[in-house]
Amino acid sequence: MIKIIVHIVVTAVVILLLPRVVPGITVDDYMTAFIVAISWGVVTLLIRPILTLLTLPINLITLGLFSFIINASLLLLVASFVEGFAVSGFIAALIGSAILSLASWAVDRLT
Repeated sequence: MIKIIVHIVVTAVVILLLPRVVPGITVDDYMTAFIVAISWGVVTLLIRPILTLLTLPINLITLGLFSFIINASLLLLVASFVEGFAVSGFIAALIGSAILSLASWAVDRLT
């Protein structure tokens, strides 16, 4: 349970820092960042495995690089239904999702 809470808090902090690093991403306030962190977690837990399975041939051909496209698409999906969080384009979503994935990996390694 503590690991989940730490993961959500770290993801929310990373989401708050994304607009400073990636132009094209905006976050209104702290509460929006926590909602985005929870939404990102749910989307990556439920939708990402299905998309990964459906795009397995493409993923194999590109040696796993298509996973970046899936993550960027999921970040755009989260931005479409969370008010106060906006991603202006696909490149911003690609960079933002890469940073989020890197932070998630780091938290998983540390906890």
